[in-house]
Amino acid sequence: MADTKIHPSAIVEDGAEIGEGVEIGPFCYIGSQVRLGAGSRLRSHVVLAGNTSVGEGANIWPFASLGHAPQHLKYRGEDTRLVIGRNCLVREGVTMNAGTVQGRSETTVGDDCAFFAGSHVAHDCVIGANVTLINNVMLAGHCVVGDHAILAGGSGIHQFTRIGHHSYVGGLAAVEGDVIPYGMVLGNRAYLSGLNIIGMKRAGIGREAIRTLRKVYRMLFSEDLTFRENIEEVQAEYPEDPLVQELLAFIRSGGDRALCSPLRALRPH
Repeated sequence: MADTKIHPSAIVEDGAEIGEGVEIGPFCYIGSQVRLGAGSRLRSHVVLAGNTSVGEGANIWPFASLGHAPQHLKYRGEDTRLVIGRNCLVREGVTMNAGTVQGRSETTVGDDCAFFAGSHVAHDCVIGANVTLINNVMLAGHCVVGDHAILAGGSGIHQFTRIGHHSYVGGLAAVEGDVIPYGMVLGNRAYLSGLNIIGMKRAGIGREAIRTLRKVYRMLFSEDLTFRENIEEVQAEYPEDPLVQELLAFIRSGGDRALCSPLRALRPH
């Protein structure tokens, strides 16, 4: 506990595990089952409750509430968890709930994520690494968000929805269907508007690979054939391309929600 600083007004319950170099500011509350990683900083008025693990290097701002009981009418006090990875930024008023026994019993957040003010992560969600939720994003229960996805301000994601890696959800979008990896969705209700080219470039994906994925996108959503036939055509043309195969695997694995697709008037010819 060397160099750990706990403000006199903060409450740290017996049993909580506090790493070295942690700073806990005024009026914070740390529950007895909490594990707080080394080098984390809680600014003030932060609540860490329940069976919650926060990785090292967390930066948590006032009035964040992490690990409380899930907002689920069937919850009966079961011992479920919230697990947050390393080096996560959690801004003002962010809420994250523990899992449910009806789901995974755990809500999971990866490393190096950023949650801006007022965003919410519901029970049983699985958030990858380097994910960004801008202000007031609402994730319903059981959602899966892939690495490097960006969800813009005020967007709402229906329960059981999958958001593919390196995808982008536009501001105020209401997302009811799965978003393909590298996809970009906009609108209420959200539709697939193309690929997240900027995100792909930032991820270091080369020009030729981007050109291939753009062609694949046009093939997948062509109206000349059925969607299943389009998938078969893409598979036949790019059987060894790892990015294409990753995209097809996402589609084939399916989920509880249909895929977001382009509006008819915007579909490529």
